[in-house]
Amino acid sequence: MTTIVLTYRDRDIKIVKHSLDTLQHQNSKLFKVILVNYGSSASYTVLIQDLCEEYDFVNLIHCQTEGELWCKSRAINIALKQVDTSYVFIGDVDMLYHPDFVNQLDNFKQKGTATYFQVGFLSEAESKAVKAFDDYHINFRSNPEATGMTLMFTDDLKAINGFDEFYHGWGSEDTDVHVRLKANGVNVNYYDQEVLMLHQWHPKAYRSVTSNAPFHSSLEQINHAYLAFTKASKKTKVNLNFKYGDYNYGMYKALQTVDATYTLTNRLSDVKGFVNNVLLQTTNQTLKVTVSLDVNYKSFKEQLKGCLGKKTIPFLSMQVVNDLLLETFITSLRDCAYSYSFNQQAAIIVFTIRL
Repeated sequence: MTTIVLTYRDRDIKIVKHSLDTLQHQNSKLFKVILVNYGSSASYTVLIQDLCEEYDFVNLIHCQTEGELWCKSRAINIALKQVDTSYVFIGDVDMLYHPDFVNQLDNFKQKGTATYFQVGFLSEAESKAVKAFDDYHINFRSNPEATGMTLMFTDDLKAINGFDEFYHGWGSEDTDVHVRLKANGVNVNYYDQEVLMLHQWHPKAYRSVTSNAPFHSSLEQINHAYLAFTKASKKTKVNLNFKYGDYNYGMYKALQTVDATYTLTNRLSDVKGFVNNVLLQTTNQTLKVTVSLDVNYKSFKEQLKGCLGKKTIPFLSMQVVNDLLLETFITSLRDCAYSYSFNQQAAIIVFTIRL
């Protein structure tokens, strides 16, 4: 028996249905699926709930993290805590699976060995077609650098504390797991003798300038650098200072009752003082915080003082404030429930956090 773990947030429901249909038609029924809905909007949550009810092999877990950064690692770890089979496969909701896929997994099951698989990518037109797996025309194939789609002995993954929940946004968490499995003595193999999965085309999800969703301007680069240090240090276990895979419904419910409200400006002293005195030291309270531009920011008076060489008020741009706050959440407060928005056009950050 294998558990297939899938993660989801606001994806085209037709793509997910096509993927789950290919699992429903597997030649072997010796598998189950844990699908984690990690922070979808209300409308997409209803859609994924209704869809999953059509499949008796799917266990759907809802996480009310729609106001948080995307964290695939945490979503996977939440599922990992529920896995009770010897093997776990980390898949994706946009994959089509060969009808003999589950049977084929048995050929790679071995303690101390992880296997990841080559994927065939379909064109937009081909993705919309419904046909037999072998009848699809593959546009191109992945190479060994694409490190997702991995079968692991469950205890091997748990031995390294699962996926590293430092990674937020997109990228690096799959490679990180491979690196740490190898450092812990696990053989990681790449299988490309045949294509057992096809990736459905979908438009890339770019964040619009009008979106208020949390977004850090350089997370991808930070993730890559973080991964390089994991490789250099030969690190195996992660999430040592946090409860990995933890989802506390009560903390998210507590966001509805605010204990204290703070209003800040983008003065450097305001932001740094608040982070170090309040954000990092408060416990058992729900805070609501608003950050907006200081009236003196880029004022004629301050610019004139700067030109005359006089002392000026140190300010941070709202983007820097945003990035600093989100980095604090990632590095020090990732166990805390929060709901965060950044209106770039109005230059206002509003968040609620349960500490």
